[in-house]
Amino acid sequence: MSDAPNLAAVLRRYWGYHEFRPKQENVIRSLLAARDTCVVMPTGGGKSLCYQLPAVISGKTAVVVSPLIALMQDQAAQLAQMGIPAAAINSMQSSAERRAVMEKAARGEYRLLYLSPERLAAENTFEWLSKVPVGFFAVDEAHCISEWGHEFRPDYRQLSRLRTQFPALPIAAFTASATRQVRHDILKQLQMRKPDCYIASFHRENLRYVVHECEARTQMELLGRALRQYAGESVIVYSPTIRRVEETVEFLEESGIAAVPYHAKMEAAMRRQNQERWMSDEARVLVGTIAFGLGINKPAVRAVIHLSLPKSIEQYYQEAGRAGRDGRPADCVLLWQKRDHVLLDYFIHQISDDAERERSSERKRVISRFADSHGCRQRAICLHFGETPKWEKCGGCDNCGARPEWVSNVSVEVPLVAARETSFPSTYRSLPKSGHARMPAGAPEADPALAEYLREWRRNMARENKVPAYIILHDSTLEELCRRKPANLGQLKQVPGIGEKKADVYGAEILQALRNFGEGARAAPTVAKEPAPAEQTLRLLREGRSFEEIGRLRARQVSTVVSTVANLIESGRLKLDPKWISPDAQPLIEAACLEKGVERLRDIKEAVPPYVSFEDIKLVVAHLRAENRVRAKTA
Repeated sequence: MSDAPNLAAVLRRYWGYHEFRPKQENVIRSLLAARDTCVVMPTGGGKSLCYQLPAVISGKTAVVVSPLIALMQDQAAQLAQMGIPAAAINSMQSSAERRAVMEKAARGEYRLLYLSPERLAAENTFEWLSKVPVGFFAVDEAHCISEWGHEFRPDYRQLSRLRTQFPALPIAAFTASATRQVRHDILKQLQMRKPDCYIASFHRENLRYVVHECEARTQMELLGRALRQYAGESVIVYSPTIRRVEETVEFLEESGIAAVPYHAKMEAAMRRQNQERWMSDEARVLVGTIAFGLGINKPAVRAVIHLSLPKSIEQYYQEAGRAGRDGRPADCVLLWQKRDHVLLDYFIHQISDDAERERSSERKRVISRFADSHGCRQRAICLHFGETPKWEKCGGCDNCGARPEWVSNVSVEVPLVAARETSFPSTYRSLPKSGHARMPAGAPEADPALAEYLREWRRNMARENKVPAYIILHDSTLEELCRRKPANLGQLKQVPGIGEKKADVYGAEILQALRNFGEGARAAPTVAKEPAPAEQTLRLLREGRSFEEIGRLRARQVSTVVSTVANLIESGRLKLDPKWISPDAQPLIEAACLEKGVERLRDIKEAVPPYVSFEDIKLVVAHLRAENRVRAKTA
């Protein structure tokens, strides 16, 4: 069954795609030939298909070692929706549930079986695995096996036993972020025999890298401005600590930007709920620690924004790479501060092992050089991973001229309260697209109202089936439905991402939903909620409350209240009241702004007497920006 037409037929039948992505077919052929295989492929490059498709063809069971329970469960559920029998064994199951899966596995009922490295290391695992008709082992996130990797996990070292316990079976290793040194360590630790190695380019043409040093006082303002650029689009914001996650969500709520938090101290059910709300487009912005994102399968993420220096280039590349997996333009934004070095040093000093502490220090030096560099960002990433591009400039990063206006000209560009209609400057929209989301020239644009109607249908189906929304339909598939508007089952099966099983299960309902929309049906309007934070603050100000009183009444810090008031002033909804400013401070601030500009509050602070606070400056600057905008309109 391994000739090219049959591989393509299986791809169409189960996944609904009509062509492979770069290197996928070669990897699949290596596994079908029972060869050890090492695959380094960027996030979104389609690694999971590389071991899932040969498992379907082989008729045996592929055992996939994966580090996250939620990821294993989601992948097994997604495969089941496609008509591919799969299961996971993890610590969240009861002993009876685990036993039932183990018995079915021994009978060869699964094409894919997901295990954690901890489960693989358990006492009786190898004994019952010997009864399973295993075709090959696939190790996902394989960089975790190397102490040189940025996410070394000691349990992964146990995977060396796969070779000794099952010497005749091939082993495949998959990772998105491994340097040359880590790749060599993976081969050594897994005792691979003359492996076929496939290393995709680390250059992702559709991503724009933007790195900007900022101050604590202006970072949140920049974040708000950035998020207004992506109004209506999905965004991930990475925050360095749990406290900063909560503060950021609070600030965004005050600014009228809905966001949900995600961090390790939240209850598991709430984390899962917030993740699913984001995955299904109910919440567009998710603010999380690095606990969020591993294995997240959401192609249409338009921006990933970091609010501090990551621990390493590898971590940054992996997290930033969750943007633009649909092949369309996306931004990877790093807003860092000098104090980030202190936080990274603190984490490094917590490491007890001398060798690992030194490796972490070197990673910090590398990411610091990356942040300070004036050279091409894409090229720096490629060189770090051992790839030497033939080009010097990518044209798709801030240092190569692709610097967004909201960073370049903070003083006049994009008020916090007025969203832009477009997510990207027109000059950036022309970047090449890649992957399954590639569109033919002249393809019609998707109807936004239809997209929202189908998202609502998808959310409802996900709730009924108790699975994440993307398992019902990928974002890219939903967008293609909006563009093509298939009228019958034959046309529906031509939509990328609609395999035979999906067409059988959901085809009639998808076609009915499209007909309903054509007859006038629309997504239900959003239910009105309590007044937005800015409205509450505005009401309390009109009642004559002080900033301190508003902070107490709304359980907010005074600095957060001032930021909200500044937003209202800048938008023209509120006039600056002199009594909010320290006596005689306003003319001093205005004079400093004439000399220093209104971009860096720190420069203004250094130019005024010490008694003038940052809050004073923020309010007066907002007032000046509002006046400048009025003058610009009347000029």
